[in-house]
Amino acid sequence: MTDPRAFAEDLGIPGLADLHTHFLPPRVMAKVRAQFDAAGPLIGRPWPLHYRDTDDVLVETLRSFGVRRFTALPYAHKPDMAEFLNEWAAGFAARVPEAAVCGTFFPEPGVAAYVSTRTETVEVWKVHVQVGAFDVTDPLLDEAWGVVADAGTPVVLHAGSGPVATEHTGPGPVADLLARHPRLRLVIAHAGTPEYAEFLRLAETYERVGLDTTMTFTPFFEDMGGAYPRELLPRLRDLGLVGKVHLGSDFPNIPYPYAVQLEALERLELGEEWLRAVCWSNSASLLA
Repeated sequence: MTDPRAFAEDLGIPGLADLHTHFLPPRVMAKVRAQFDAAGPLIGRPWPLHYRDTDDVLVETLRSFGVRRFTALPYAHKPDMAEFLNEWAAGFAARVPEAAVCGTFFPEPGVAAYVSTRTETVEVWKVHVQVGAFDVTDPLLDEAWGVVADAGTPVVLHAGSGPVATEHTGPGPVADLLARHPRLRLVIAHAGTPEYAEFLRLAETYERVGLDTTMTFTPFFEDMGGAYPRELLPRLRDLGLVGKVHLGSDFPNIPYPYAVQLEALERLELGEEWLRAVCWSNSASLLA
């Protein structure tokens, strides 16, 4: 199996920049792990977690892989939860130099106020409409989206219908959101699995919209969302070379070793220049 540190060294990059990793307060992470263990309704299939340990151990695991920048990506799924997660994530980033300061928000009264307050410090926002069970065009979010668009802070947005579709997932609501806020800097999680073509088109259409690779192209995820269409790969290559495709892994909540994601990207045969951009420079620039 590929050694992640050697993978980066062979590409001639300083390390890996992973835009989609998760660190959460212990009680929240325990509940997330329980959902995976039970193959909960939004999981869709058995999902045996490969990594399960304390934050300190997991951070050291990423360091051992040569991951130089990564994220916490908390996500709120009910009212009055976001600011608790935001406080925790700010503390996590203060303790872990490689971690970007992450935040989340939820459609609730006061959301624009706390998003505005945190705009100066948050480096990456995370929004998860499948777990949160809300529409990105919810009127309660409109002012907050405007604040985020003006700030230019990236938002890792899980809006694709994988692994389980809900009434809130899919490219339609995201297209409506971008029509209203075209300057939003969105990074579509999982490359929009399984609506690959539709989300790719949004990334091509809007200057600040990109994709992350999280779990995409791996055998495990392709069993659920279908293989990434080969005819889209030249367009994916072009997007990566202009800074709009980012390495994501979903570590630690993945059912296989970290290297599987890197091997999946290498199998695409999109070239070393593309791999260097996707695995390091695109996200390093985004987080700079």
